[in-house]
Amino acid sequence: MTKILAITNQKGGVGKTTTGVNLAASLAVAHQRVLLVDIDPQGNATMGSGVDKRMLAATVYHVLLGGKRIGEVRQRSENGGYDLIPANRDLAGAEVEMVELERREKRLKEALAETAHDYDFILIDCPPALNLLTVNGLTAAHAVMIPMQCEYYALEGLSDLVQTIKKVRAHLNPGLEIEGLLRTMYDPRNTLARQVSAQLLEHFGDKVYRTVIPRNVRLAEAPSFGVPALKFDKDSKGAQAYLALAGEMLNRAATG
Repeated sequence: MTKILAITNQKGGVGKTTTGVNLAASLAVAHQRVLLVDIDPQGNATMGSGVDKRMLAATVYHVLLGGKRIGEVRQRSENGGYDLIPANRDLAGAEVEMVELERREKRLKEALAETAHDYDFILIDCPPALNLLTVNGLTAAHAVMIPMQCEYYALEGLSDLVQTIKKVRAHLNPGLEIEGLLRTMYDPRNTLARQVSAQLLEHFGDKVYRTVIPRNVRLAEAPSFGVPALKFDKDSKGAQAYLALAGEMLNRAATG
């Protein structure tokens, strides 16, 4: 069965897009069929997958507004080994245009339904905001992955996100669960990072992935070349961490 994961956190700069691109590539290496859906108007996951967002005739924007089907906008990330539904700045106006549409919170879910059987995993890279685009991602997903830095404000933002997930579950997607919390940009030398990490494990237990994504310059450099870290430097700590995360997810799926 296809697993649809929304990768979301309303706080920016926590590694959502890095996680989307590198996890998609790592699952692909593990012989999984993967679709990465970019619903962030910045289009960073699109560029990080090696697709030029400025040259696109059709994107997820056209899917959400009903002008195109998933199969008509789908691209192949040759660098990552997965399929991509791209995004660019056109998406910035989608929220206003979608307000008048019927079932506006379920546009992405309905669009993905016709192609979901083609994939083992569909990863949705959500924008850093709790807006209609993110709600579409949460409504389409089976579960949520929350990348977060281990810092003071992260815990405050997490409580807001958990409340949003509860509201989506109550009104739009009764089966929505938190798949896991992913500690990103982690530096074990930082005392606060260790303290916040311990708090997360105490409060969320098994919901916290055992895999930790370290601070790693190769993860930061890879997007400028339009490749996942796995293709940029497969031996880097960042690339190896995402391979480990993919393995942990597959083990969870097999035993769960």
